[in-house]
Parts: sequence; structure tokens; C-alpha cells
Amino acid sequence: MTNIAATPHWDIFCTVVDNYGDIGVTWRLARQLATEFKLPITLWVDDLASFQHILPRLDPNLTKQRFDDVNIHLWDQPLTEQWLPGNVIIEAFACNLPQQVEQQIALLDTPPIWINLEYLTAESWVEDCHQLASISANGIHKYFFFPGFTDKTGGLLCEQTLFTQRDQWQSDNINKLNLFTTLGIKGIAATDTVISVFSYETEALNGLLEYWQQLHQTIHLLIPMGRSLNSIKTSLSVEQRTQLDNTKQLTLSNVTLHILPMTDQQGFDRLLWSCDINIVRGEDSFLRAQWAAKPMLWHIYQQEEDAHIVKLQAFMDKYCQDLDAHTAANWQSLNLAFNQNQPNLAVNYWDQIDFIDSSLSKHAQNWPVNALNHADLASRLVQFVKNS
Repeated sequence: MTNIAATPHWDIFCTVVDNYGDIGVTWRLARQLATEFKLPITLWVDDLASFQHILPRLDPNLTKQRFDDVNIHLWDQPLTEQWLPGNVIIEAFACNLPQQVEQQIALLDTPPIWINLEYLTAESWVEDCHQLASISANGIHKYFFFPGFTDKTGGLLCEQTLFTQRDQWQSDNINKLNLFTTLGIKGIAATDTVISVFSYETEALNGLLEYWQQLHQTIHLLIPMGRSLNSIKTSLSVEQRTQLDNTKQLTLSNVTLHILPMTDQQGFDRLLWSCDINIVRGEDSFLRAQWAAKPMLWHIYQQEEDAHIVKLQAFMDKYCQDLDAHTAANWQSLNLAFNQNQPNLAVNYWDQIDFIDSSLSKHAQNWPVNALNHADLASRLVQFVKNS
């Protein structure tokens, strides 16, 4: 053993899997711990080039830099930047610590509190696993921390002033119209229906696009570059795809498609706040769509043996507890059809739902406060460390 003194800081390790996924959640958490709780945070990331997509100020060529009171270090093999023992070490989403870090931990008289931060799920089993400890190969206890929707879990990631900022933004239509202008989006009126589309590929999306063109309302689809756009392009002609690529905008009857530029996380939040309906994927966007207080669909990441459908159903059951039975049944069926690649059913159930000024939209407005359940993820993490 060694008596190397630990410095009062937290280390968070993250491997980048999806630009708006693992690193999106981890960066929000690191920033909140640093700015709201004044904790010294070092965030270790293995792919700075991808990280830069949501933090444009980041220089992917530097192994050490600092933004929003967070020290950001490149996680390479072996580590270029020296790891120094701190109070807490977090593995984000079950990533494995660098070998040299694990070896150093084993030599410490007082090792850091070691936390494995897991993925968010509404499944009931997480209550039994939350904060359980396992003993690693080097004999050090590692605690499993599960975000979740009940007071027996680790809570949900949410900044303290987020809802106030959102309400101020949504109180005046000029904010969203100015945002659209900043993004280079033209032709949206305050009364038009605006839908953000950030999904994986699914035929259900193409089915809905055809259905939306039959409605007697002006609809705008805001689509970032990537998988949902790739899916939509399969239903377009060569000429239409060329026009969309060249002008970033394409009108099909009453529906206009807009290609969005990449944005930082604050910009993405404001985009969700500015849309009438949000179709999202992953974990970070999934939660931010809930905080936007607007009707949403969740395109969950597909897993073997339909394990993702179980996870989706657990969330929908919880989300719909205070929603009227008719709307709840249609909304759940729509989500299932979208996730199970069923365009005809998706169209059928979308047609049964009133998304604007309805029980669903009112429920979306009430849901965030109820879901937060009096304590956010960062607060519960800090309290857990104090108790430990």
C-alpha cells in the first residue's frame, strides 16, 4: 500500500458511443457537478473529435483543456495525462477504467469511492440493484448507481434552473422564431406545426411522412444530419434528394423538410422547447424531450430478443399513469408501431391522437415535475458520496 494523498476531486470516465448518447449525458452531469455543486471535476473522454460535435469550443488535438469549470482530459492508451487519486471515480455506463488507473487504485490506503453509473431505465428491478456494491478483482468495492424515476433510484439528470429557463423561453413565440432564423430555417410561422425528428431508421417514419402530406395543416420537420434523414431520403426521388442536399430544405405538399446544422447541448434543448412534437432516440435526447414539456415519441435503441421493447413498455407504463386511458392506449400503440417498423399502424395511431392543446399536451407539461421526484441525479450522487 501507499500513502499518496488523494486530492479533493472527482474523475469521470466516458467512452463515446453516440454523439448525443453516452457523452451527452456524461458532459451534462460533469458540468452540473462543477457549476452547481462547485466540485472539482475531471472528465476523461476517449474520443474528443466526436465530443466536439456537442461542445464546439473543444479542441480535439489537445489532451488537456477546461470548459465550464470542468477539466477535460483525453483518455488514450496509455494515459498521456497523469491520473491522480481523487475522492470519487465514476465509470459512465459500465465502461472499464484504464488498466493503469485500476492498478494505482489497488495501491492506495484509501481508495476513491468507485461508482458505476448505469443507463437510465424505468424497469422496477433497478430499485433492488441501486447502490449495491461488488468487489472488483483488486478487492475494492464498486457501487452500482442506477438513474430512475422513483425515490429508490438515482433520479434523473436535470439542472436546477432548467424548468425556469424553459418556461421563459416558451412564454414568447419570438424566441423559437429567432432560433429558427439563427439555424437558417425559413418559412415557419408561429402557428405552424413543427416536429423535430431525431430517430433511427424506420419505415414508420416514411409512412408518417406520407400521411402528414394528406393533412390540412402546414407542417415543418426539423431533421439533423444522420440516421433519421437517411431513412426519409429513401422515399424521395433523386431530384428531391439533390434539392434537399443543396438547399437544406424541401417542400412536399404541405410538409417542409429542413436539414439542421449541428448544435451544442443548450441549442438542442432550445430546439426541443420550440417544437410542438419531438421524436427522439437514445438516452440524453429521450430525457431532454421529457423536460421540454411537449408530446414526444421515443425511438429506443434496438436490442437482441426485443429487450428494448420491455424497457420501452416500462417507461410508457410509468409515463401514462396519470393520462386518460384512451389517449394512453393510442400513444403507447404509436410508440410500439414506430419502434417495431410498422408504418400502417403508426399512421393509424397518430391519426387517433390530438397532439396540440389536448390531454396529451397538458400531461407533457405536468410530467417533468412529477418525474423529477424532488431530487435530480447529480444531487443524489453527491448525497450518496457524503453518506459513504
